[in-house]
Amino acid sequence: VQLQASGGGLVQAGDSLGLSCAASGRTFSELGILGWFRQAPGKEREFVAYLRWSDGNYYCADSVKGRFTISRDGAKNTVYLQMNSVKPENTAVYYCAAGLRAGGTPWRNREYDYWGQGTLVTVSS
Repeated sequence: VQLQASGGGLVQAGDSLGLSCAASGRTFSELGILGWFRQAPGKEREFVAYLRWSDGNYYCADSVKGRFTISRDGAKNTVYLQMNSVKPENTAVYYCAAGLRAGGTPWRNREYDYWGQGTLVTVSS
């Protein structure tokens, strides 16, 4: 499976930005979970959101809950991360990831088998 993340860029605080993650090599319906993670300069990669493909159930980290939304389009084999009311601390490289099975800890890196290359989001104050 190859994942291609896109949509990053430079935005101002309070703006909205949408990220996309397209898959090739396997359809998302063959996978268990899709997730978004981010890594800010000098920090470890952290969980942002995940979506369970079988039923569309999703969860967002507390730090982005109410502002970020993860969604899917099965026909396009694409997962999205809609980011609203962005803050400077949201500046990071955002990665999409896919796991073959929906494990019990989808907020952990180890649940994911495939990773995209990342897309940079920069939020200016």
